[in-house]
Amino acid sequence: MAMRVGYGRTSTVEQEAGLEAQHRDLEAAGCGKVFAERVSSVAKRAQMEAAIDYVRDGDTLVVTKPDRLARSVADLLAIVARLEAKGVGLLVLSMGGQPVDTRSATGRLTLTILGAVAEFERALMLERQREGIAKAKDEGKYKGRVPTAQRQSAEVLKLKAEGVGATVIAERLGIGRASVYRIIGGAEGQEPAANGAA
Repeated sequence: MAMRVGYGRTSTVEQEAGLEAQHRDLEAAGCGKVFAERVSSVAKRAQMEAAIDYVRDGDTLVVTKPDRLARSVADLLAIVARLEAKGVGLLVLSMGGQPVDTRSATGRLTLTILGAVAEFERALMLERQREGIAKAKDEGKYKGRVPTAQRQSAEVLKLKAEGVGATVIAERLGIGRASVYRIIGGAEGQEPAANGAA
């Protein structure tokens, strides 16, 4: 018996509410099973692969929006081709304000056009962001993102003062050992050798 299988994704743990909302929408759309994960679209998406592996001929994979499934139009169309090869349809619950089902020619066309528009809008947004950063740099207002390791300098130095080795500090704080050495070296006014006390 054909079934609807849902797939939900958010990029970070902070978007927990978004993942829960996707889960609710997918269940409301009749999904008997839902695969979900918190991972960037550019990373390996194990649950997406599990969902594609799980669906069978006649089933429909359901997502709330196309960007939950694919990173680009090319990626989206490649996924649709994989699904179609298995006899599986794709239903996007909200694409341009309306559901799109790839089982129809109109649905496939709509998916391609709206996906291309979304990708174009994203490219424009990134271009505006780059222009804004360049302008801020010219005006001396752009500082950039504070490196993750630098945010933990005080903790690194505290642990070092307590006699904790660089390797252990790196593991405890989730930063690279080289970063630990840079922070310690900066505090001591010199860069310790990377093969020092660990």
